[in-house]
Amino acid sequence: MNLKKIKTIAIIGIFILSFASHFLYTLFPNFLTSILFPVNESIFEHMKIIFTSTLIYGAIDYFLLKKNNIKFNNFPFQLFFTSFISIPIYLIIYLPLNYVIGENLIISISLLLIIYIISQIISYYILSISTIPYLNKLATIFIIITYIIFTILTYYPPHNFLFYDTQTNSYGIEK
Repeated sequence: MNLKKIKTIAIIGIFILSFASHFLYTLFPNFLTSILFPVNESIFEHMKIIFTSTLIYGAIDYFLLKKNNIKFNNFPFQLFFTSFISIPIYLIIYLPLNYVIGENLIISISLLLIIYIISQIISYYILSISTIPYLNKLATIFIIITYIIFTILTYYPPHNFLFYDTQTNSYGIEK
């Protein structure tokens, strides 16, 4: 197995994890799942699906790379970067489509798949370039900071459309 094949498998794996992670807070409502997974149907909360699913799949990705003796660089950085950059890419495409067409499950799911394809192409290139030691060291800090921000915005969401749950007419966690 080569790096391209592993990245193709990653697209499928992350996509499948996304569906499972959508319901984890509902099944196991607690502080940890509220940080990692969506607590409502707002746009912001669904961004956690993208970030967390990519990070969780990273453990499988790492195992496959090691098991197949594939040379790679910058794993911590690519894991953070692909998880993080997927969010604004998704929003840049999703928000105008949502404004024009409205909520459409098929479009949302298709867009999610497209975003995972783009992120794994980026991952492939980051893993293939020379080592970037300082960014690899900062990646863990960036992941922690991202989840701190997720926590704050989940429990104290601003009152704007990104954080509004149209199903419950509320913001953040129902208290």
